[in-house]
Amino acid sequence: MHDTDTRPWYRQVSPQQWKTFLTTFTAWTLDSFDFTILTFVLIDIQQSFSVNRALAGLLGTVTLLFRVVGGIGAGTLADRFGRKGPILFSIAWYTVFALLSGMSTSYVMLFAFRGLFGIGMGGMWAAGMPLALEHWPDKLRGIASGILQGGYSAGFLLSSLVYQLGYPLISDRPEWAWRLMLWSGVIPGTMIFFLMRRVPESPVWLARKAAIEARGETMGVSLTRLFRPDLLWVTVHTSLLMGGFVSMYQSTTFWYPTLLTQLQQKPLAFLLLLNAGGLIGSAVLGALSEHWGGRRGAATLGVVLGLAACPVYLFASTTWGLLLGAWLIGFLASGAWGIVPGYLSARSPTEVRGVDTALAYHLGV
Repeated sequence: MHDTDTRPWYRQVSPQQWKTFLTTFTAWTLDSFDFTILTFVLIDIQQSFSVNRALAGLLGTVTLLFRVVGGIGAGTLADRFGRKGPILFSIAWYTVFALLSGMSTSYVMLFAFRGLFGIGMGGMWAAGMPLALEHWPDKLRGIASGILQGGYSAGFLLSSLVYQLGYPLISDRPEWAWRLMLWSGVIPGTMIFFLMRRVPESPVWLARKAAIEARGETMGVSLTRLFRPDLLWVTVHTSLLMGGFVSMYQSTTFWYPTLLTQLQQKPLAFLLLLNAGGLIGSAVLGALSEHWGGRRGAATLGVVLGLAACPVYLFASTTWGLLLGAWLIGFLASGAWGIVPGYLSARSPTEVRGVDTALAYHLGV
């Protein structure tokens, strides 16, 4: 049917829908902040616990691995009991383990806490993405997907600012400096937990629940549904696709602050451009996916052009060249992520949307 609503897209979204969307966006941003702040203090952690660079890097890897557990668990619960409960649990979980990470007295303890932190990080994405998208009109889910996924870049941007502005104030005590950096997201995380409690449940999930109860049936376990013949290929294909996306992103960002430090560059300007590019690029390519090429076309454009920009990103010989590379990789390669929430949601039936998107995303991780 032809759309007769000529208002700007942002006015076609009700205040309640905006409230739900922005609360989820902020929760995902803080999730990203708590993960990426670690990348700025890896050298301090190496020195505190006398570990090599490989072991320091494993602190990021173990978080990503445990995201699978959190994503599958929260996604399954989100399909069975609603989206809000698993989101609240995930926010509380990752906030607590961000706090405990800063209290670690050994590398093994920090390693365990960062792994457990990943459970909350995975759960937030699994339940949060369906909640936000299911509140918005179908025709606007491309741009909603882009803005929402851009929350990860916003979190990285925020951690860059906190490190650049806050770390110099405490850098004379590196043993405590990295701990304070890891603790910096605890108070905002607590605040967003209470804001999320006032967000309404997904209308799509509530309608499905009402239809099932009207038939006198009960909801099953959605995880088992993924491996039936009609959804098995979707599960395999989307998991492989997300593996490519995550590998692309982590390989270009996790050690980036360390690379800039070794190049005698102050990281802030580069990280601002990288993550502002990711935030804007996600929104632009997400919106583009509604009008040109669909989800696949918009993502392909971002990835191909991002690959072409890699030499500038890594090997530019001047500060201006490195700054240009940071912007290009952010806008194009990170921006290609803007299609991911909408694409995965569209590939999944409502009854398995939580666990299906979570499994694909986090198995890819």
